[in-house]
Amino acid sequence: MSDRLSGAGDAPVVIVGAGPCGLAAAAALKQAGIPAVVFEAGCVASSIVGYPTYINFFSTAERISVAGLPFPLAAEKPTRRDALAYYRSVVTHFGIAVRQYEAIESITRSDDGFIVTSRPRGGLARQTAARAVVIATGYFGTPNALGVAGENLPHVTHQFREGHEAFQRTALVVGGGNSAVETSLDLYRAGAHVTMIHFGPTFDKNIKPWVLPDFEGRVRDGDIRVIWNARVVKIEADVAYLATPRGEAALPAQHVYLMTGYTPHPGLLTSLAVVIDPVTGVPAHDPVTMETTTKGVFIAGVLASGYDANKIFIENGRGHGVLIATALKTASPRI
Repeated sequence: MSDRLSGAGDAPVVIVGAGPCGLAAAAALKQAGIPAVVFEAGCVASSIVGYPTYINFFSTAERISVAGLPFPLAAEKPTRRDALAYYRSVVTHFGIAVRQYEAIESITRSDDGFIVTSRPRGGLARQTAARAVVIATGYFGTPNALGVAGENLPHVTHQFREGHEAFQRTALVVGGGNSAVETSLDLYRAGAHVTMIHFGPTFDKNIKPWVLPDFEGRVRDGDIRVIWNARVVKIEADVAYLATPRGEAALPAQHVYLMTGYTPHPGLLTSLAVVIDPVTGVPAHDPVTMETTTKGVFIAGVLASGYDANKIFIENGRGHGVLIATALKTASPRI
């Protein structure tokens, strides 16, 4: 099956990823009168779908809104549910064409642009011609693995939804950032016996200021145990083995939550010969246009931050779409 159009000048821009920054890029292109289609391997805003059920965003609604579409909210901080509703409204308001549950298999050069090969879930592969491509795949598909035995056991996960599943059970949380702290608190409130371990001597930087006092209070009261300067070296069915300054230790752990962060996966970019800095992981690109070293290939969102995913969030990644739309608006229709 083919959706190939007559030429690059008539073909849409293909955006890979329907997260907030991908949708922001699609909305900016729509406002600029440039046809675009978004491909998403999961559902719209699938990264937010994977957030903890009861999480509140760090940012205000205004700072994660896109393309000038208001994000009405009575509370100061949006919830996961608020954000999902808002990004659905972005799609409907701007009439963005989104192919949900359609994964990209390859992107190749053609004489006048690109050919994007995709596969709908349970369907046959099909091809779409593209004037240009925007890679906005985020990083939630590639968690930072510990690389230890037992990491793939059923009770071990890199995602946390809610603490109820660990009620009256032992839970080990690995990490020292916001995710680890909030996971530990939610588990404690659900009645789990919680231990948090971190390889460093203290928390990571940028812990949410309204969360830390609550966590520290729970630690002082003995409700949550924290072990600093420790690493998981092996996981078994109901126990985790740690390497600590005092030697190896065994810790009861019926649930293990690896809140170790994620790293962007630049597979599509490397297949398009985009240069990736081996030290920083940042794809070579023009920050004024977001175009990479491969002409016609753009990036949007956290991919532009490489291995330091804390540099780009929705707040600053949402503006990439306007830069891309401006660049394409002024470019020749032929790539």
